[in-house]
Amino acid sequence: MSAEVLRLKIDLKLGDFALSVDEAVSAAGVTAVFGPSGSGKSSLLRAIAGFETPQAGCVSLGSETWFDGERRIAKPPHARPVGFLFQDARLFSHLDVAGNLAFAECRSRSASDSFEAEELIDILDLAALLNRRVEHLSGGERQRVALARTLLTRPKLLLLDEPLSALDQARKSEILPYLDRAQARFDIPTLYVSHDLDEVAHIADRVLVLAGGQVAMQGGTFEVFERLDLILPDGFDDRGVLVEGRVIDHDARLHVTHVDIGGDVLTMPRAEHLQVGAKVRLRIRARDVAVATRRPDAISIRNVLAGKLIDLKPTDRLAEVDVRIRLRGSEVKATLTQAAVQELALAPGMDVWALVKSVRLAVT
Repeated sequence: MSAEVLRLKIDLKLGDFALSVDEAVSAAGVTAVFGPSGSGKSSLLRAIAGFETPQAGCVSLGSETWFDGERRIAKPPHARPVGFLFQDARLFSHLDVAGNLAFAECRSRSASDSFEAEELIDILDLAALLNRRVEHLSGGERQRVALARTLLTRPKLLLLDEPLSALDQARKSEILPYLDRAQARFDIPTLYVSHDLDEVAHIADRVLVLAGGQVAMQGGTFEVFERLDLILPDGFDDRGVLVEGRVIDHDARLHVTHVDIGGDVLTMPRAEHLQVGAKVRLRIRARDVAVATRRPDAISIRNVLAGKLIDLKPTDRLAEVDVRIRLRGSEVKATLTQAAVQELALAPGMDVWALVKSVRLAVT
């Protein structure tokens, strides 16, 4: 059975800003809404939820229409089966955690019990927090409670508006596995707004890229990551690729983890929380890759991978060139200077060595 479609035809003007979207998004898994600040990410979610009313267009999920400008349909937020999680948790400070969850249970949109509150409490590890007051919770704990409260309304669509933006990297690393577990168990179609590529790489099945209030691209996560540098050239300095690998082993003595990516082995800082055999997503940034025309000796870089140079493309910075290299079962990109390209006489079809200086683990 195919997934329902979230139909978005939205023309929304907010002061000098205009959002114009005309897309059909698969209502399955997680769709990340990505783009620079001011591109319209939060405005899109607010229009879907009913917090903003477009001047024209329509918003529907499957056979349910929530907004239709021509038919003058504009259901208020409370009449839309949407769960909205904001950047700040927005918990009720006069209630403890149990009280916040009980409030959501009373407002559940589902007549049938698709899951019990106790199961959600277990998945999000909230049992020890139930009697705690909101002011005594950490930022990460607040967001876990807020996520549970949102899920307990049993929505048909979950909208997460940069839910981790107020947390530091350590707290983000704690929360992301809970989001994974909730998504795996409850399988509620989700739109996840973020400007953090690591979050997007970790959680998204597909990505909707916004730029200047319009859709620049929509596609699978790996496909979009391959082309982000083409879509967002101005000020975008995070070129690279997203690759999928499998954990081979952990070396406790050297404090490293080995990951197989299509037949090549990458060495990265030890991530012992990942089980051997687990699938992982890795971000390899172009600026973290160097190129050699022969295998270097006596070098500190651990990841030296044989490959074939596929193409060279100038970037929006005239002194730089993006080089794409095919490995055994994946590809990497390197951003080199024009001077380096000329000195090494690089050309498509050459056998080269990719020197990967750093690997970012999208699954943290």
